[in-house]
Amino acid sequence: MVHRLLVSYGQPEDPGAFDEYYRDTHMPLAMEMPGIVRFSVGHAQAVDPATPGPYFVVEIDFESEEAMTAAFSSPEGRSATKDVANFATGGATMAHFEVRDIKAGMPYVP
Repeated sequence: MVHRLLVSYGQPEDPGAFDEYYRDTHMPLAMEMPGIVRFSVGHAQAVDPATPGPYFVVEIDFESEEAMTAAFSSPEGRSATKDVANFATGGATMAHFEVRDIKAGMPYVP
């Protein structure tokens, strides 16, 4: 079953510098981690403007939690993790979970 890492980046001090660094430096580092099956990114927009959302969101899928753990334990994973401090001036929140696809009309069973 797919295991997903979700990274939410807060509003950076310089959005242009964040975007450039992420695109040109961090994303290539992160994509070198072994075992990635899907890598997606996007600039988030809050549904409720009174509650600010994250500036940028990243989803990285792995075949399993074990594959994700191995990826972050690898030299490439350690390098990508260390690099976050170089550009995430608005902070970064990371969470991971097992992905469960729910079809319409079907109950969710935790």
